[in-house]
Amino acid sequence: MNVMFYPFKILLTSALLTFLVTADLFSAEPVDVGNRLELFVDSHLIDSIDGDARQQLMKPEPKEVVFVTDQPWEGNTSGYYTLFQDGDLYRMIYRGWQHDEKMKAVHQEVTCYAESTDGIHWVKPKLGLFEWNGSKENNIVWLGPGRHNFTAFRDDNPATSKSSRYKAFGGIGELGGGLVPFASPDCVNWKMIQEKPVITHGAFDSQNLAFWDADRGEYRAYWRYFGDGVRSVRTATSQDFITWENEADLTYTEGTPNEHLYTNAIQKYFRAPHLFIGFPTRYEPKSQQVEPILMTSRDGQTFHRYAEPVIPRTAPKDRNRNRSNYMTWGMFQLPNQPKEISVYATENYYEPTPGRVRRFVYRVDGFVALRGGTDGGAVTTKPLRFTGERLLLNYVVRPGGTLTVEVLGESGEVTGKSKPLTGDAVDAPIAWEQAPDWTLGVAQLRFTMKNADVYSLRFQ
Repeated sequence: MNVMFYPFKILLTSALLTFLVTADLFSAEPVDVGNRLELFVDSHLIDSIDGDARQQLMKPEPKEVVFVTDQPWEGNTSGYYTLFQDGDLYRMIYRGWQHDEKMKAVHQEVTCYAESTDGIHWVKPKLGLFEWNGSKENNIVWLGPGRHNFTAFRDDNPATSKSSRYKAFGGIGELGGGLVPFASPDCVNWKMIQEKPVITHGAFDSQNLAFWDADRGEYRAYWRYFGDGVRSVRTATSQDFITWENEADLTYTEGTPNEHLYTNAIQKYFRAPHLFIGFPTRYEPKSQQVEPILMTSRDGQTFHRYAEPVIPRTAPKDRNRNRSNYMTWGMFQLPNQPKEISVYATENYYEPTPGRVRRFVYRVDGFVALRGGTDGGAVTTKPLRFTGERLLLNYVVRPGGTLTVEVLGESGEVTGKSKPLTGDAVDAPIAWEQAPDWTLGVAQLRFTMKNADVYSLRFQ
């Protein structure tokens, strides 16, 4: 009797355990993705990774030099570039500055303006606003306090008046040790909104920035401070750009090392505005060399930071020197380049020749990939609550590679299976060999892949 009962007991226990595990898996609240674009830049969507598969940090491909600071009021220490799109025009605000071989300033700092119609060829208009060495034929837009780190943006707050359509932060010592707000109707003619700093807790010798977060209906600021013995980043929010609240230090996922971050270059990702994408500059005090890394966030305060640089010091050209490898603030999807995102980084700082800005190119959504290696593996998402009847995918299957998508039911059974995916596609609808039932509005996805990358998904 006992011999007969014991195997039955094992089977019963095993079945009960399987039921409990399955029940526990789906008792958790599904991740609500709606019909928005989702990237695999963190662990938010991922339940498990098996076999030869991983999250792979991607690096942008270097392209052409697009900007050289070769005018007398610019120079080899020009920097803190801000780039943003304004309709069909691309605008740039930056600091012009020059140092000699002994690292002494040759002339005062100036705030300059440039523009482009394609994001590649930039023009320095002769604005006639400020005199430089007896002439107003230059692109200088500000010579007052705050020009060391004057950082501007287009303010798309619906409540903003046309006279304040463009705003900026600037200032360190000469403005009372804080950030002073500026406004402009055209990004060229600037004035201080007030002389009293509106943010004072920090160390502001950096590119300190702010922007209107349309997704959350508030202004968001990021600036430098010193915390835990390193250069770090703080944030705050505001409803009017003057009164700043919810001031807090950035926090990071467990295991992130305590490193110097000189700039932050944080912005909303325009294709998925619920995501914050940052390219902070990691700084090494001994060598005084810098390199941009990637970090991402879903709430604007807690970030997932990657250790490997996105633009290494070996990238072309003249980056393995003192402060010669900053990422600028801004990214574009340029005309006639629907599969690319252009970002920009500096080079050749403190050198005898003028500084430069080079364009780099990411695949669209291509900051981090789910990658299946040569031996193949699988990535399974958490249960996803979605809206729509089609699944769109951004992926690449390399020669000899394979990629399939399975939809899993509540018991882990396969309720849908795609036809094998091939080639290179962005926002491509999935064709099904076994059509899933989307009526439940909740699904768990499993990507089985070999020599293939998946960058993003969207339900439609």
